[in-house]
Amino acid sequence: MAKGYSTEEIRQKLISTLEDSVSGMSGVEISEKIGVNRITMAKYLKVFAAEGLLRQKNIGNLTLWFLEPGQESFNFPEDYFKVAPLYLDYLVKGTEDQVFSLIRNSLNSGGTVNRLILEVILPAIDSVQKLYDDGKIGTAEQNLLRTTISKSIQIFNQLPIVSDPQKNVVLISADSQSSLLSEASSAVYHSDGWRVSNLGDMSSAINVLFDLDFQKLVGKIWKQKPGILIVVVFSQTSEGLNFFVDSITPIKNKSGKKMKLALCGKVSKKTKLESDLISEKIEDILQWSQTTFSNLK
Repeated sequence: MAKGYSTEEIRQKLISTLEDSVSGMSGVEISEKIGVNRITMAKYLKVFAAEGLLRQKNIGNLTLWFLEPGQESFNFPEDYFKVAPLYLDYLVKGTEDQVFSLIRNSLNSGGTVNRLILEVILPAIDSVQKLYDDGKIGTAEQNLLRTTISKSIQIFNQLPIVSDPQKNVVLISADSQSSLLSEASSAVYHSDGWRVSNLGDMSSAINVLFDLDFQKLVGKIWKQKPGILIVVVFSQTSEGLNFFVDSITPIKNKSGKKMKLALCGKVSKKTKLESDLISEKIEDILQWSQTTFSNLK
């Protein structure tokens, strides 16, 4: 803290000071503008540069500081509605750096992983799919946008979180289209302190040996069966869900009440699948997971 300012206040003052500066500013100029001594300001500049808020350019003996693209002053929780359209706009029309800077800035401004995933990332995934379905983008561009979304989700997973050995979750995608949903969910579980094993797209593993492979995996990641183990399967089809239910249910029954199975996807009313929860909404799965863990304590 400097001159009575909190780190967040320094951050917001830096954004306000540099957002209209095309030519950049020196550390001395910034310290004078903000009212923080030069030595302290120099430390803050290095910290914020490491966070992705700032970039520096050396011209001879002079170091100029610039605001990274996509940096704005947000006030959460009021400003989540601003971030969602910005994220999609940067994703479709801008650059990767703008997308990543926006996510980092949102986190640094007090945005939570849960709400950023549910209110920003998931709507963007749906929008990209709609652009593809409407013929506005092709397969190549769709894959590029999905890759950028995936990379931005990894920013959440890099946050230092102390996981709880009592909270264990395995995420499975029954098809490639569901892989981003499992990645997004993985980030939320991670932020909530779960020990996450995200298996990604397992469509290639749909065969008679999967149940044996999965049983070995469960024995490895849940050796002493501490706390709870929740398995979540994401699928765009009932067939995908049905295969993994048939393979996992016998293992679940052997493991006892501390192993749960949740399904995320569309299921017709005529289809009957044995599971602890079925929902199309990821937020339902996440909330149920936390409630289930709390009830077992």
